[in-house]
Amino acid sequence: MRLQRKLSDDYYQPAEDTFFLADHIGKEKGYSALDIGTGSGFLANVLSNNFEFVVATDISSGALKKAHELVPNCVCCNSADAINGVFDLVVCNLPYLPSEEILDRTVDGLREGLGVTTGILNSASKVVRKNGKIIYLTSSLANYQELMKRTMKMGLEPKIVSRKKLFFEELVIVECVKI
Repeated sequence: MRLQRKLSDDYYQPAEDTFFLADHIGKEKGYSALDIGTGSGFLANVLSNNFEFVVATDISSGALKKAHELVPNCVCCNSADAINGVFDLVVCNLPYLPSEEILDRTVDGLREGLGVTTGILNSASKVVRKNGKIIYLTSSLANYQELMKRTMKMGLEPKIVSRKKLFFEELVIVECVKI
């Protein structure tokens, strides 16, 4: 079964996974935060309530046009590849669905849902400060245990901090501390 997210003008409309992650990150506080793959900018906007400096990235200029309505600092780039700085917190609602190819970049994560997500988290690990956090959302449809092993190899300490059962999957929020 192939799940589809709702796209509108080339950005991801917030859905159940977005709201679940937003509830979790809404409790975080600090100076600087980065939302990778911001889509509509919903999560970056949530972060702006408790962080002085928030940056949103996306590979879609259409998404960034929408996100810019909510947050001023938007960068068109792959993951955090164009970012030169460090953040207290990095968040991402990953494209975690297993796929053979990328037909929908907002959901397709390639083999076991790891191909795209590993690259995003590797990029994120380079811009989070020591003892800072990366919080990402994945799913039981992806091989999230393997993803957690890969994040450990990036110098991050991952742990599952929340789960939410849906009809067809279980959403999983993983929090990683940079060591």
